Amino acid sequence: MSGERIDALSPQHPLTIVGEIATTDRAFGAGIAGAIAARRGDLGLPDGSVQLAMTGSAGQSFGAFALPGMRFGLIGDANDGLGKGMHGGEIIVAAAARERGRAGQVLVGNAALYGATGGRVFIGGCAGERFAVRNSGATAVVEGVGDHACEYMTGGTVVVLGSIGRNFGAGMTGGVAYVCDRKRTLAVRTSPQHLTIETLSAADQRIVHDLLDAHERATGSRLARAILRHDRGLTLFKRVTPVDAAAPGAADEKPPAVLSA
Repeated sequence: MSGERIDALSPQHPLTIVGEIATTDRAFGAGIAGAIAARRGDLGLPDGSVQLAMTGSAGQSFGAFALPGMRFGLIGDANDGLGKGMHGGEIIVAAAARERGRAGQVLVGNAALYGATGGRVFIGGCAGERFAVRNSGATAVVEGVGDHACEYMTGGTVVVLGSIGRNFGAGMTGGVAYVCDRKRTLAVRTSPQHLTIETLSAADQRIVHDLLDAHERATGSRLARAILRHDRGLTLFKRVTPVDAAAPGAADEKPPAVLSA
């Protein structure tokens, strides 16, 4: 894309791509992100300037290196590396309407959000292993994760609505994870020497409620809807932070931005 074309993009005059995607389509959107970065750097574009709506099974690194102003929508599933290195924008992955609501449905492969520094991700299903490894600023909602999720995480916010694998939060030095501990497995799948697990404060509950609301609107999640409609749904969540970061009042720090989906 030419620099002049990049400068002309706006929410009123967006770049819009709608179509089918296949596993042979790797790093979808990264070329556009590179063109934006060459012209605008990390600042990207105003929200809604690039709108990519795909259907099918995406190849590796869907939405990699996304920048502010980019919005990826995927009805289907994605291979490994979704949102790798993303700095801004939004990625939404949802199952087709007729397939929503199946427990444990995996929509995203391994190492999603690896090294992400910003942006928001809503996944209307489960992800594979090593979710949000080295995340330092992205906000994500996912309905289940495999082993080693949030490993070496230094910042950002992750909300998990379903099950987690072993070794959750290993090497985590920053950020916060909110985990729905319905089956009370969190304590045995984390390291008590390095992580603090707490009930949600009022401020935490507002953060989780707003992110679940955005997640439901973005993906049509029945699980998020059930939690929000249940009087005690938010009491099932636990706040997970590194020991050194779990100081009194930490829950009252500035919450992640929740924009309209």
